[in-house]
Amino acid sequence: MYSFNSKVRYSEVGEDKKLSLNGIINYFQDCSTFQSEELKVGVDVLEELHRVWVLSSWQIVVERYPDLCEEITIATWPYYFQSFCGYRNFVMKDRKGQMLAYANALWSFLDTDTGRPVRVPEDIEKVYILEEKLDMNYASRKVPMPRDGERKEPFAVQKHHLDTNHHVNNGQYIQMAREYIPEDFPIRQMRAEYKKPALLGDMIYPVVQREDNRYMTALCDELGHPYAVVEVS
Repeated sequence: MYSFNSKVRYSEVGEDKKLSLNGIINYFQDCSTFQSEELKVGVDVLEELHRVWVLSSWQIVVERYPDLCEEITIATWPYYFQSFCGYRNFVMKDRKGQMLAYANALWSFLDTDTGRPVRVPEDIEKVYILEEKLDMNYASRKVPMPRDGERKEPFAVQKHHLDTNHHVNNGQYIQMAREYIPEDFPIRQMRAEYKKPALLGDMIYPVVQREDNRYMTALCDELGHPYAVVEVS
């Protein structure tokens, strides 16, 4: 397990002075990046190999959103590798060890020249110590498309949406979807499925649907094919 300690910053909170959902996502993403960098299989090493890890799906459960300046611990560990896939858990706890949020994520290992999945090399896989799968209620990694959703105004991908892979960062899709959800809607679980990368200048056509106590948002191209599908409940 890899972990680090932090304190909720003003730049990470919303109007309620609590860590935002996107802040939780960023902490989890940073935690896995820190582990890979410490194990010497980080961004620069993969770039030389023309390889990259991309997120295929998230399931994040929030027990409590921590407050501004609250001390937190973030941890992550991989629990399974299969061909080109890596499965990883995340947890966020308060200073007393109480669970704030936890997650399951599926990552795919890609060849950046072809954009196709490739098997994780043994010398990379073996540097990670596999640990027990987190005891949680695992949802399907498939997130349903809105069936009768409302189409929203399309918008273009901007530079600030991009990450080091030169496509929209996984957390940015969640931020995009969050724009269509009422501020007073209590998000206790978020699921996201990533279908294909959106690049600078691509147009995104959102489709949003509320069903019972959940919102489903598809962020699509002009043909209606999704870049990502996000569900919050």
